[in-house]
Amino acid sequence: MSLPDATGAAAAGPAAPPARPRTVFYRRLDAGLALLTEVPAALLVLAEIGILLAGVIARYAFNAPLTWSDELASILFLWLAMLGAVIALRRGEHMRLTTLVNLLPPAWHRRVTLGAQLVVAAFVLEILLPALEYAQDQWLIATPALEIHDGLRVAAIGVGAVMMLAIVLMRLFEQAQLRQVGVALLLMVLLVAALWLARPFFFKLGHVNLLIFFVGVVAACVAAGVPIAFAFGVATLSFLAVSTNTPLTIVVSRMDEGMSALILLSVPLFVFLGLLIEMTGVARAMVDFLASLLGHVRGGLAYVLLGAMYLVSGISGSKAADMAAVAPALFPEMKRRGAQDSRLIALLASSGAMSETIPPSLVLITIGSVTGVSIAALFTGGLMPALVGALALAVLVFFHNRHEDLSGVVRAGPARVVRLFLVAVPALALPFVIRATVVGGIATATEVSTVGIAYTVLVGLLVYRQFDWRRVYPMLIETASLSGAILFIIGCATAMAWALTQSGFSRQLAEWMTIVPGGKGGFMAISVVAFVILGSVLEGIPAIVLFGPLLFPVARAVGIHEVHYAMTVIFAMGLGLFAPPFGVGFYAACAIGRVDPDRAMPHVWPYLGALAVALVLIAAIPWLSTGFL
Repeated sequence: MSLPDATGAAAAGPAAPPARPRTVFYRRLDAGLALLTEVPAALLVLAEIGILLAGVIARYAFNAPLTWSDELASILFLWLAMLGAVIALRRGEHMRLTTLVNLLPPAWHRRVTLGAQLVVAAFVLEILLPALEYAQDQWLIATPALEIHDGLRVAAIGVGAVMMLAIVLMRLFEQAQLRQVGVALLLMVLLVAALWLARPFFFKLGHVNLLIFFVGVVAACVAAGVPIAFAFGVATLSFLAVSTNTPLTIVVSRMDEGMSALILLSVPLFVFLGLLIEMTGVARAMVDFLASLLGHVRGGLAYVLLGAMYLVSGISGSKAADMAAVAPALFPEMKRRGAQDSRLIALLASSGAMSETIPPSLVLITIGSVTGVSIAALFTGGLMPALVGALALAVLVFFHNRHEDLSGVVRAGPARVVRLFLVAVPALALPFVIRATVVGGIATATEVSTVGIAYTVLVGLLVYRQFDWRRVYPMLIETASLSGAILFIIGCATAMAWALTQSGFSRQLAEWMTIVPGGKGGFMAISVVAFVILGSVLEGIPAIVLFGPLLFPVARAVGIHEVHYAMTVIFAMGLGLFAPPFGVGFYAACAIGRVDPDRAMPHVWPYLGALAVALVLIAAIPWLSTGFL
């Protein structure tokens, strides 16, 4: 952000009063924390790209594999995940539900927000000592190739927790009065003491504790605006602390396991790739070519939006990046032709839901990492379900735009179409480059994103001549922040899923789900409804991390192909993610299009209805997911 010049300041009126010393102090402290976390995080993103790309080149071009590359990438990855989670907390970018809190009166809104901050502080305080103990235990283990103490790697969790505590305390004292903070802290201490004294009572409750902590505590925290990851974490730690004798280091261990899977390294790399294709003009080249083909037909630009979302989703893997790349290129012309901005948002949101199964979706990568399903099979099976969703939306677009006035629209001539096609060839080739790299064995699913990044950088520099070096650092920070928020959810949800499994809940759930009425069909129907709701409230990634390991074995037991089940639940979660009033994807689309959600909400339901029809077809016809395996 640039500061206003002196002329603008004078025209605006008298200067603002100087900031209070307390405000200046917190501003400087915040700037210090930003410098301490953002610079290392940006360097770590670059280091991961360089290490993995060097491994691909050494193995494929020189037939000399770097035996240490994956190990070093894994060590740095946990630090990147935790620093990214810290940055996301400082910037307020952790995934959370704010709909209910925003309905409260201002006084109650402040109280509930203060309580949510205290919950975050409670989780961080609970995890500090176990994180230290876990780092000490892992110090005795040396990595095989580099022979580095593993404690150096897992120390990232403890360091991240300390930084998070500093951020929470800074926000508390900056935004609330000392008396309010003191009263809130006293209440929190009393609550913790009461829970500890009531341990014998909780021990007698047995499985009722699952309802108290994993339903009651999680629901209360999520409704109060606590970030979802911290809601999972505080519920898990509290459950283990007051109702079991399990050492809390196991929570840190499960978080480490959840965040350190090397396949998840593709998350930050694909996020960065998504930002790159927008910055280098790759996405714009695709959109311009598609618009030259279909812009002259009724609803043509709406079809272009669907096609662009289909193509771009196959590159970036991030729905927010997809929408941000496509909407600015199409919306101005669509509005000029008379389209309502609220209906455009409805189409944008529904196209985001439609494209959730398109590889390399981050949800596909997450499912593969937590359930053991082949990621290559998921990538192959994800294209057809999204095509079914796109066709369902295209039918609705046809009916909505059959009377569109095209009197002022000039059809692009063959020469222009050919010219735009030639310009778009490097951009259109990117999805095929990514897929061929994996299928040809040149790179793994983790490494392929680095090939896409290198290709996009070269295309941006040499072909489109559109590469703003000033935007690279902010893009690296955004990559770290979004990736940290996602990976921290995966870590906390992994710990929560472990606690549910150890309690016997997963076995009982499997037994119950195998005897639901309707057999295979009944199980699929229940799964669809459940994941639509979960996708709306928890978002896709935390929902699949939490319930994927529990339900995928049941799906196999009742005879459902795991790829078919994956496509069905992903599509269902996408539908929930973009469905108001809770789906955050819908609000992200509104923010990108700068439209009031209340205006767009009535228009989104027909599109979601079309996707619901597509979802029924995907669930009922396994071939749509498995026909090309």
